[in-house]
Amino acid sequence: MHRSMFRAAPRHLQSATRLPVATGSSRNASVRGYATAFNWEDPLVASDLYTEEELAIQDTARQYCQERLLPRVLDAYRNENYDRKILEEMGELGLLGSSIEGYGCAGASTVASGLITKEVERVDSGYRSGMSVQSSLAMTGIYEFGTQEQKDRFLPDLAKGKLSGCFGLTEPNHGSDPGSMETVAREHPIKKGYYSLSGAKTWITNSPISDLMLVWAKLESTGKIRGFLVERSRCPPGTLETPPLKNKSALRASITGMIQMDDCPVPKENMFPDVEGLKGPFTCLNSARLGIAFGSMGALEDCLSRARTYALERKQFKGNPLAKYQLIQKKLADAATDAAYGTLAATQVARLKDQGKHSPEMISMVKRQNCDRALHNSRVLQEIFGGNAASDEYHIGRHVANLFVVQTYEGQSDIHSLILGRAITGVQAFV
Repeated sequence: MHRSMFRAAPRHLQSATRLPVATGSSRNASVRGYATAFNWEDPLVASDLYTEEELAIQDTARQYCQERLLPRVLDAYRNENYDRKILEEMGELGLLGSSIEGYGCAGASTVASGLITKEVERVDSGYRSGMSVQSSLAMTGIYEFGTQEQKDRFLPDLAKGKLSGCFGLTEPNHGSDPGSMETVAREHPIKKGYYSLSGAKTWITNSPISDLMLVWAKLESTGKIRGFLVERSRCPPGTLETPPLKNKSALRASITGMIQMDDCPVPKENMFPDVEGLKGPFTCLNSARLGIAFGSMGALEDCLSRARTYALERKQFKGNPLAKYQLIQKKLADAATDAAYGTLAATQVARLKDQGKHSPEMISMVKRQNCDRALHNSRVLQEIFGGNAASDEYHIGRHVANLFVVQTYEGQSDIHSLILGRAITGVQAFV
């Protein structure tokens, strides 16, 4: 276990701690049949399902996110400015590739990894996207399918944030249809022992700053999709370009770009040796989607906290706080309920994953539902602010824009997974 995950982290943030046992005046509640006081930040006491180790990891992640990421986020969102040092900061704490065993990674549970993601997305979905691409997509791909030499070469520096990685699957003409990809890998006509990659990937988080790109391409000789590790430092001028995509309406705190390859040489030892077809990319995406199921709940909880504070402080109509009125209370209660249910569902699937009992359909179900409820509730909570919602001072509008993209970007694949799954049609999903 990465020991920096357990450095002294303050436990002053209530939603990351176990609820106290009722004492003193609250003992009467226990007599009436209530063991603890109600905590709106953890309504169903999900924290009681986590180990002390997982809670310590969550505390470390929350302290970092609130103290180091939150002060940066408004400037980052307004100006589309992603600080490359964030990956190194996360690496120092062991937050990258946290569920991977060895190679300088923390070797934590999937639940702990999800709680990290929840704390990062509590600040911004863009920051979560940058971390997820590094951890769940690039690092997981190498860990699951790479050779021992590839793991030894790349994982330690990726875990520390010294190398930045990205995941090249989506193409300009085939966003939700990766099976129709046009990027091709063929034997290099001049360099022996090399492949030549040509094609384009788009909407790739981290690509403009990536040192290492996990690119999926069809091998010309077999027509099968294979994974290639493209090292920027080994690509001659003109063979690899990664232009940024600017003027986004959401996820502005992350950096997004393209991967453009024109006879880009990649050594054969940088190809994943065994995995073929969509099994490779979908294994990585399933890992990221489970993180999103946790992360979207972090974003919703932040919206709830900000809306609740505003409703208590804003006085309207005879000097009453907005929170006194039932229409406002219902909006807060609905959001708290969906956040509590979504967190429990994500935790259950993460536990099943660690036990080897999960399926892709489970991940698709919980990710799709949590994103839907987070987006719905964040929109409703935004109404509490009235005209003040037009200001980004309250952050909720930024969450709404981010969650809309998070929900829709992979939503089609989630629906496919459910429709094509064994449980519904009897057909193996993603054969």
